[in-house]
Amino acid sequence: MNWIAFLRAINVGGHNVKMEELRALFEGMGFSDVATYIASGNVIFSSGIKDAAKLEATIEKGLEKALGYEVVTFVRTPQQIADAAEKIPFPADEIDNAKALNVAFLKAPLTDEQQAALKQFETEIDSFATRGSELYWKCLTRQSDSKFNNNRLERALKLNATFRGINTVRKLTAKYGM
Repeated sequence: MNWIAFLRAINVGGHNVKMEELRALFEGMGFSDVATYIASGNVIFSSGIKDAAKLEATIEKGLEKALGYEVVTFVRTPQQIADAAEKIPFPADEIDNAKALNVAFLKAPLTDEQQAALKQFETEIDSFATRGSELYWKCLTRQSDSKFNNNRLERALKLNATFRGINTVRKLTAKYGM
């Protein structure tokens, strides 16, 4: 079965890993058809394991052992990635007016309490919407003009997340036949 892993803390904050090394680490964990897409922790692979949570735990444990730090992992099927790229929970005209649209991959859908906490980040330039285990951040200006960031989200909602730009998600969908 084909999967895509989105890794948090790869090639940021001094945690640099060459993509050749990352591919070798995945192969060493028993995965096949391993490929990486850009150097931000996107790994495409095949596995006989059909349980996403089990895959996430296996990858997290293997990477922490090899790299010496926690690498929170979010695994999705090709169809889930295609859905994330196509079923954006904002109207098309709002997306067209945005300077940035990002998708955060989460371990589970937000609880009602987390949804309420997310509202605190809404501003004139920042809007958020969720669909399943994905959170969408629409920014009307450059992201650097926003006060929102992943660390603030994780602290406020007490969860782990990793963001990818919608273009990266779309390119993964196109490149890997999803």
